[in-house]
Amino acid sequence: MFERLGRFIVRNSRLTLTLFLLGTIAAGAIGFQAFGRLDSGGYSDKGSESYKATDYIINKFKVQEPVVTLVVDSTSSVDDPVVSVKGIALEREVRAIKGVTKTYSYWSTGGAPSMKSRDGKASFILVYADFKADDWDGFSALGAQIQKSFDGEYQGLQVYAGGAGVITHAINKRIEKDLVLAESIAIPLTFLLLMFVFGALVASVMPLFVGITAILGSFFLIFLLSHFTNVSVFALNLITGLGLGLGIDYALLMVNRFREELHHGKSVEESVVTTVATAGKTVFYSGLTVLVTMASLLFFPLDFLKSFGYAGIAVISLAIIGAVLALPALLAILGERVDKGVVRRGAITPKEDGRWAGTARAVMHRPLPVVIASLLVLGIMAAPVLNIAFAQVDSRVLPASDRAALSSSVIETRFDGLVGSPIEVVVPKGVGREDQITSFLSKVRDIDGIVRVGSFEVFGEDIRVQVISSLASRSTASERVIHEIRALERPEGTLIGGSAADFTDSQDGIADKLPLALGWIALTVLILIFIFTGSIILPIKAIILNGLSLCATLGAITWIFINGHLKWLVGDFTVTGTLDTGTVILVAVVVFGLSMDYELFLLSRIREEHLAGKSNVESVAVGLQRSARIITAAAVLLAVVFATFITSGVTSIKMLGFGVALAVLLDATIVRALLVPALMRLFGESNWWAPKALRRFTLKH
Repeated sequence: MFERLGRFIVRNSRLTLTLFLLGTIAAGAIGFQAFGRLDSGGYSDKGSESYKATDYIINKFKVQEPVVTLVVDSTSSVDDPVVSVKGIALEREVRAIKGVTKTYSYWSTGGAPSMKSRDGKASFILVYADFKADDWDGFSALGAQIQKSFDGEYQGLQVYAGGAGVITHAINKRIEKDLVLAESIAIPLTFLLLMFVFGALVASVMPLFVGITAILGSFFLIFLLSHFTNVSVFALNLITGLGLGLGIDYALLMVNRFREELHHGKSVEESVVTTVATAGKTVFYSGLTVLVTMASLLFFPLDFLKSFGYAGIAVISLAIIGAVLALPALLAILGERVDKGVVRRGAITPKEDGRWAGTARAVMHRPLPVVIASLLVLGIMAAPVLNIAFAQVDSRVLPASDRAALSSSVIETRFDGLVGSPIEVVVPKGVGREDQITSFLSKVRDIDGIVRVGSFEVFGEDIRVQVISSLASRSTASERVIHEIRALERPEGTLIGGSAADFTDSQDGIADKLPLALGWIALTVLILIFIFTGSIILPIKAIILNGLSLCATLGAITWIFINGHLKWLVGDFTVTGTLDTGTVILVAVVVFGLSMDYELFLLSRIREEHLAGKSNVESVAVGLQRSARIITAAAVLLAVVFATFITSGVTSIKMLGFGVALAVLLDATIVRALLVPALMRLFGESNWWAPKALRRFTLKH
């Protein structure tokens, strides 16, 4: 099939390339509109109890959480008549902003104690607007306007603007700014490294050609998808990182094989056909493995994680198309001119034997000590993962100096409870059952972390009570509180909602779906690698080795981002003692997928040499020699692309960049250069064993 595809591309190279470029240009022109349609939410489980409670409050009680929370700080008491006059004037100005439906403050509520700080010198102004619960664009726009207008000094008072709208705007804008910075570093640096790897200017453009076209096409697909579902703004970083990374991986493999065939004396046409039939097939199955791994994110109930699944599937699919269709067409047109613009002649001609083959033979000469030493290193790196703890994105992902983060810090340190994000107790048809509700709430009041239980709010037959906690809503401590509240005997039909409950349900939803996602990854990867290699042993080893590499990566992430080490390397961030659950899962899935990418690159060449009649040892040595340089170069380049995310001011993006960069470097060195050849030697010819009944389902090479 791939050989026929190669011949078709050779015959229609100009038409194929022209149609591809026209489609990419059109997709890019439309796709950039996606930037204004993405949100920074998506952390709620829409099938959860908390989501039902929120829906009930909004639709039945016509009540929403504040879009913006202003903290008004003074040098004297908020009860001072002068301060009161200024506070009332500020609230009046805020209420006059278009989109604001109502406001509540310490002064307009008649001096409600919950609206005043412990020292009596600061108070809240809660700002509400008539937005849907998931209208993050509206939240962000209003938050930005209020922050710009009032954050800072106001008539001698100090105003801190925070809340969902302000934090959403701050995260979105910082990500957009950081994305531009990362790309401005990654693209030129990657090009310089590509010139060193390929040794020629023209060849160095090929990976960027595949990567950039995949990114532009993905923006278009995400733009279309945003009309039907919520898509997280964080998906843009994944598209950029994976687009450039996979473009580099696949183009390196394809161009290297094309040049290898040319230097063996084949014509341009036959070189293209052979490239598509060999490297193209590897790219297709390798990409398919990464794609099904990324598809596991669609099992989770959070739009945040699903967004990465959509983004991953889009960019991987387009990278495969670019590498297997458009790139061969370009190579057919360029021919031997692919080596034009020589900058390092030694990189032009692939070597039949060299240090990689020597490394493989040395490793296979003493395989057991190599395996033990490698596992020891990975085990030491993985050890900190025992201390891992999870939370979700909040204002602390921003730099501590950011005004939105500063506002949240002021609220947390100076007020008794989180008035702006209470725990909601909703009792449908609760009228007539007040005694049961009171009994339940008396037990809630005794739970550690609960500051205050509000009074009954009656709407028709329904009752709502707000419970104020002193704990950050999206934290493990709040998760404990929600579980304790739900474990109490409560009136039938009672719903527990609010930010803390939303966080708890999201975490529980992820935990519930995790076994399904892991099962999907294991099953599909086992099947695909078996089909590709014809071996039962190799897929099992691949999953185990990639799991070990992943544990080492998560251990390093825990040591840095939970324990606060190596800030000189990754930049400053707020140490919260937890990791964002969604980002950890994303790192794990991306790392596992990319590890399988490199696994198939290596096994493909080893398998090819083994089928050509070489012994197990020689096929590993030659296969490593012909693929390890490409794998190492691809890993270094991909690590550079993701490492630029470390410059981000958003901790979760910083963590994503560091985690993927470290993982691919570990994979290309300890795993591919040491563990794989050592284990291939230990298993010998058993590496290629499969039951006779299953061999007919394997791919013919």
